[in-house]
Amino acid sequence: IGIFDSGLGGLSVVRELPSVLPNERFVYFGDTGRVPYGSRSQAIIERYARQDCDLLLSYDVKYIIAACGTVSSVAGEVLQNLPVPAMGVVEPTAEAALQVTKNRRIGVIGTSLTVRSGSFEKAIRDRCPNANVFAEACPVLVTLVESGWIDADDPVTVAAVKRYVAPLMEQDIDTLILGCTHFPLLAPILSKVLGERVALVNSGAATAAACAKELTKRELLAKDGNGECRFLVSDRPQNFTRVAEMFLGRSVGEQVEQVDPEGVK
Repeated sequence: IGIFDSGLGGLSVVRELPSVLPNERFVYFGDTGRVPYGSRSQAIIERYARQDCDLLLSYDVKYIIAACGTVSSVAGEVLQNLPVPAMGVVEPTAEAALQVTKNRRIGVIGTSLTVRSGSFEKAIRDRCPNANVFAEACPVLVTLVESGWIDADDPVTVAAVKRYVAPLMEQDIDTLILGCTHFPLLAPILSKVLGERVALVNSGAATAAACAKELTKRELLAKDGNGECRFLVSDRPQNFTRVAEMFLGRSVGEQVEQVDPEGVK
């Protein structure tokens, strides 16, 4: 199974996958040399997504996950035109949010482009027309996560979270979609700021569960394997390794390889 993201956030999906798909083998590509995607134009993101998928296909993957809210929001056509089935994070996360919410007032935090695209709002309204969706772009939070500033008491990150979610709290939301795969690492801070009344929807967990369901339906499940994962990056592996261990809660050792996504034909 191939997974890709603009950088490190998609590791929140990788972290969840072995628990629901223990016999699969995974290859993860983090486009660390071209991060962030969230501030790029749609044309650039589509080109990068195509190249990322071509890279994963060169490793003979049977399924692809775009573990990136931005790609999932604006480059869906790329995913629909691959020689293997693929999925993004928007649809499964929207479904998970609707299963949790009681008052149908749902907040979304994501990158600027994800929020501008309205992808989560559309996915939710397609399923529940009378739902109310409120979204806030939180670009600074991506940088804070990749800098490792995720301690529950970090004053800078706590202050940034409070500022971003304040307008959502005013809307009486009872559910918050973490619409960027970096944001599950901020769950302790978000829970503290928002309180117990607001449920957090982890896009990584929702996507992993949906992937398992799809593979089962398509009869693509592996019969044996050990959940091993190979890691590919487009910039220096050293930078990736440090933060990857923070995302995954384990060492990635010598499993990280630098590749050129533009060099795949």
